[in-house]
Amino acid sequence: GIILNQLFFLKIFLDAGSSHTAMYIYKWPADKQNGTGVVTQHTECHPKGGGISSYAGQQREAGRSLQSCLDQATRDIPRARHHLTPVYLGATAGMRLLNISSPVQSAQVLKEVGRTIQSYPFNYQGAAILSGQEEGAYGWVTVNYLLENFIKYGFVGHWLSPGRQTVGALDFGGASTQITFVTKDEVEDKRDRMNLRLYGYDYSLYTHSFLCYGRDQVFKRLLAHLVTGQGHTGKMSHPCFPAGYNVTMKMGALFDSPCTVGLTPNSGYNPQAALSVEGSGDYDHCLGNMTEIFSFHSCPFSQCSFDKVFQPNVSGSFMAFSAFFYIHQFLQTTTGILVATPAQLEEAARAVCNMSINEMLVLAPDQEPRLQDFCAASVFTKVLFTRGYGFDEISFPRISFQKKAGDTSVGWALGYMLSLSSLLPGESIGLRKALKPGAWAALLFLFALLLTTALMYVSLQACRGKKKGSSDIAS
Repeated sequence: GIILNQLFFLKIFLDAGSSHTAMYIYKWPADKQNGTGVVTQHTECHPKGGGISSYAGQQREAGRSLQSCLDQATRDIPRARHHLTPVYLGATAGMRLLNISSPVQSAQVLKEVGRTIQSYPFNYQGAAILSGQEEGAYGWVTVNYLLENFIKYGFVGHWLSPGRQTVGALDFGGASTQITFVTKDEVEDKRDRMNLRLYGYDYSLYTHSFLCYGRDQVFKRLLAHLVTGQGHTGKMSHPCFPAGYNVTMKMGALFDSPCTVGLTPNSGYNPQAALSVEGSGDYDHCLGNMTEIFSFHSCPFSQCSFDKVFQPNVSGSFMAFSAFFYIHQFLQTTTGILVATPAQLEEAARAVCNMSINEMLVLAPDQEPRLQDFCAASVFTKVLFTRGYGFDEISFPRISFQKKAGDTSVGWALGYMLSLSSLLPGESIGLRKALKPGAWAALLFLFALLLTTALMYVSLQACRGKKKGSSDIAS
């Protein structure tokens, strides 16, 4: 459990992503003004099973899936603090997709999840589905907060603005991907502009979330694209799967998402029919097919990333997290390539795509359940970063791939929690003192009193010394 005195605030946060849910317990001292700048992650928990959106139609299971982590929270947080601890749940792209395909099921899942959380002794604050723009912006807030780019707590007991440049955020979830960064350029599409005022500074952000470009949905869309291209004969070759890997699935599992439903074959389609997929491990064919799930053609603005979405030129440093971190780490460990330039990314992706499933198993046995996906994920990252977002030889090396900053997981959850808790003041904090004005006054008075007493004592001793000196001379 967390050992706490009474001077700490706690909050439980459930990050309900498309592929899984994560629980974070955040803590910060109550004696700091607003707790600003000192929120830390205390514990985290990852329950088994899929994201809450995967329980559509069996929503009771969505609630049950959270129980192991909520049980852990009751152990981690002292009993006397249970009823004082708020719980929030924020859902992202998986629930955004479910809300598109079935608003009724989406509402049922959220209701059931709420019912489960309310059966625990905490202070339930409700569940919300975030917009893509919010998800991107909160991820950016988290990254810069953890890097102390907004403010720093100086050892002199003052909040200081470190005057640092902010860092852009690149997030890659199961159903969407987000890019967010500060830009001086005009954001031509107002939907992608966000103005934030934090700690007395104004930040003009470009942020865009690409729904259906998360990892799981990209794999689905790629396979659906291959099926329609090769004709749905029941057997097909997959250039992004490693040689020696094969899998059989039901045709319906491929076209059951709002991201792929438009690719459903018109004639002779049977959702119950089996589809047998065999890996051929061919980098060039994988790249060709992956590029086709993006649209680089028309652009209604002065410039676009892809799919007719406006994007200014990338500027400054970036942090890439979530699935990007795992892809980058896998490429480095299996190929020994640093992956710090676009050319190295291509070289590493090509090396991974040309490995057989057995070669991969030898190099990364701990990744066995996911090995077949790394070629596609690496090729997707290459197309997205270099052709989509426009990172080049100069800007790509300024991306750092990270899972955590300090002991805190990087994602949108902390940024969301900070804003919900009003721990991101918009007003200028100037040099905010660590103590309340009354306490400062009392301290200054005590200090002055001590100083006066000390001076009086010193002068008294000096007088005594003088008297003693003159009496010695007289005798």
